[in-house]
Amino acid sequence: MKALLLNAAFALLIVFGTLAAYDRMVVRPAQRVGVVDVGEVYRQKEAEFTLILTKAGSENEREKAFAMARTFSQRLPLALEELPQDCGCLVVLKSAVAGPTPRTVDLTAQLRRKVEAP
Repeated sequence: MKALLLNAAFALLIVFGTLAAYDRMVVRPAQRVGVVDVGEVYRQKEAEFTLILTKAGSENEREKAFAMARTFSQRLPLALEELPQDCGCLVVLKSAVAGPTPRTVDLTAQLRRKVEAP
């Protein structure tokens, strides 16, 4: 009888340990949600582009502004694709979230860094 109780206690310990590990490694990370304000990043870059373009005195400066806009338009989709892998979470638009939760992570600054020129 003592051996049976010992085996049952050991089995329960293994089951609870496995459930705790599953909770920490699978369930909790899946509950994290990353939010990103793409509109804010886009508006900021658009304002920067407009400022450079209006102050441009030569054709070379205008070309640099257009090159910056092209680079941004190429980097934005790639940066948005990389965000879920970087944070290990689901990424949604900030405007799609009704209210933040303790598991909500704002990734707007990270997106901004990804689309900036190196």
